[in-house]
Amino acid sequence: MTNPNNATISTVHTAEFTSGHALQIPTLRILQDDGSLYPGAEAPELDKATALKMYDSMQFIRILDERMLAAQRQGRISFYMQCLGEEAATVGSAAALDDKDMIMAQYREQGALRYRGFSLEQFMNQLFSNEKDLGKGRQMPVHYGSKDIYYMTISSPLGTQIPQASGYAYAQKLRGLKNTTICYFGEGAASEGDFHAGLNMAAVHKAPVIFFCRNNGYAISTPANEQFKGDGIACRGVGYGIKAIRVDGADILAVYKATQMARDYALEHEEPILIESIAYRLGAHSSSDDPSGYRSKEEEELWRKNDPISRFRLWLVKQGWLDEEADKAKSDALRQEILDALKVAEKVAKPGIEHLMSDVYETPIPLLNEQLEELKAHIRKYPEAYPVTAGRFE
Repeated sequence: MTNPNNATISTVHTAEFTSGHALQIPTLRILQDDGSLYPGAEAPELDKATALKMYDSMQFIRILDERMLAAQRQGRISFYMQCLGEEAATVGSAAALDDKDMIMAQYREQGALRYRGFSLEQFMNQLFSNEKDLGKGRQMPVHYGSKDIYYMTISSPLGTQIPQASGYAYAQKLRGLKNTTICYFGEGAASEGDFHAGLNMAAVHKAPVIFFCRNNGYAISTPANEQFKGDGIACRGVGYGIKAIRVDGADILAVYKATQMARDYALEHEEPILIESIAYRLGAHSSSDDPSGYRSKEEEELWRKNDPISRFRLWLVKQGWLDEEADKAKSDALRQEILDALKVAEKVAKPGIEHLMSDVYETPIPLLNEQLEELKAHIRKYPEAYPVTAGRFE
């Protein structure tokens, strides 16, 4: 008999509901808080150079986040979002990829960007929206992007990257590329329709995409238990016929191993994979948020003990790959380097006003040119209202 419904028909003759929590997915943990492995756990194959690059990327992002949030509070940049507490999730997953695998991020994955090679100067130019910014000043701070390192420019609307990732990965398959796409999003974005459309599309068309959900406990001020009733996000992948794995997002070895496995499987079988990272957003949602209104200091302090950088540092020391005294000196030097780069970037001129309309058409249409001239005329008339832009064009 054919099966047009595409559903398993295993008949029973008495009515009984399947529990909404019938599927419970375990969490992969390899690395303990003291830097040792759990009994029976095996560390992934990881050479010293790669491990230290991962650690350096985590350290860089931690210090950058600290400095740039302070810069926002000083009024030097308009907005910022920290990766605090989730450095292992973003860096560990990026390290397990090929350099030409596409990254589609949400807005808290600067660790992946740094691991790919985004320079300190590039970070600063974007955050200050100056004329050296790759995005020509047309985006909010923290909305990074770089074609050279396969990092799709971030967009503010929540979840749009999820169906886009399915389409991009499907195109990679059609072109015969041996690369995948990783798509990051939070558990809050998993409540958007884009999540369901994107996963179903990838499952049906067998797109080799890795969906990486950062379940950090809060969608801005909404706790996870007010967002959904299922067992996290990983079980939703199973509902769409997608293999899934849940990892401790503060355990960089577990994240690295899970992403390695996901990439290998996605390419070998040309199918999507869903990874759910369980971590905690130690910082505010953004510089515009005050978490004291929806969670306690006691809760934050409890999770602060689960520091992904400290855990990985202790593992590196046990391997004999990291000298703690040299590491401290390096961190101090990095703080100064970031502060120096900040002072340089904030003095670089802003992009020319013509960049508001460049890159839309190869040759701008007459209407755009007319609008640009009208804007210039307006600024000339009210120069005091546009101190940054006035006087920078003829």
